Amino acid sequence: MMPLTMAAKGETNYIKKIGGKEETKRFLENLGFVAGSAVSVVSEMNGNVIVSIKDARVAISKEMANKIMI
Repeated sequence: MMPLTMAAKGETNYIKKIGGKEETKRFLENLGFVAGSAVSVVSEMNGNVIVSIKDARVAISKEMANKIMI
């Protein structure tokens, strides 16, 4: 297991677990970040990570991405 920030760009990975506080987990779950979901890193800029999940692109902070384990 490794954090999403370590994923190679364009590579499809699957979420194993979400760490962090309860409100952080809930926030990420509402965006579609749940265990078993396919996720891929589109790009990284200004400390934010743009990821593709469930046919949508979502920008999250590097801190959030570090809590998503793949």
